[in-house]
Amino acid sequence: MQVVGLSQVGVRRGNTMLLEDVTWSVDEGDRWVIIGANGAGKTTLLSLLSAQIHPTLGTVDLLGERLGRVDVFELRTRIGVASSHIARRIPGTERVSDVVISAAYGVMGRWREEYTAADHARASSLMDGLHVTHLAKRTFGTLSDGERKRVEIARALMTDPELLLLDEPGAGLDLAGREGLVASLAALCVDPHAPATVLVTHHLEEIPPGITHALLLGKAHVVAAGPIQQVLTSEALSETYGMPLRLSHEDGRWSARADGDLAKFKW
Repeated sequence: MQVVGLSQVGVRRGNTMLLEDVTWSVDEGDRWVIIGANGAGKTTLLSLLSAQIHPTLGTVDLLGERLGRVDVFELRTRIGVASSHIARRIPGTERVSDVVISAAYGVMGRWREEYTAADHARASSLMDGLHVTHLAKRTFGTLSDGERKRVEIARALMTDPELLLLDEPGAGLDLAGREGLVASLAALCVDPHAPATVLVTHHLEEIPPGITHALLLGKAHVVAAGPIQQVLTSEALSETYGMPLRLSHEDGRWSARADGDLAKFKW
């Protein structure tokens, strides 16, 4: 079943095209990574996928509904999002267990909501799966960046979404934090019960094993899209970033470095 369908989509702000002629689809069970430099259009694309904005041109279908013909507030309840924008809204004094379970009501900061035994069981299961159970009684503001990222993902999964969007979850993490997060994401990617997932990053080292597809964005255009082993090549990556790059893939992990004499490259 198709979860996301974009057809000839464009997004314009003033005289600038933030996305142009994007045709792309995500099926149930897919695990996608979106890769591109700053300003390539990744954030704009994620805003479409989370039903936060509408396209200027073309059509966007999400979970069987078309943007512009559906109540986006109802649609958003079926989409799980973990992003720095949402994380900044979480009260630092909120207990981790409450950060996760309060997603069932779509609120930030627990107040007088009443939760069922099923809600508590699901929150507990998610925290266990993302290795944050031991943090349940801690406050969100006392966590490390890596711990916060895992809690944010648990919260995004609380409503059992049909689509999971992860916006640069490794941003700001140190090496240990990044590797811990990648391990958690890898487990999520191979879970057959996990929703269709779209991960946005510009660091190849953050791509977890289990990602099935890749979309490369360069200057508002799709450079390549499809199965990751076919799409993620040195040539396509070089075109995406506008500089010569050499790609490596070892033990299920990706990395890239400049290829050639950078002194001759015009920044």
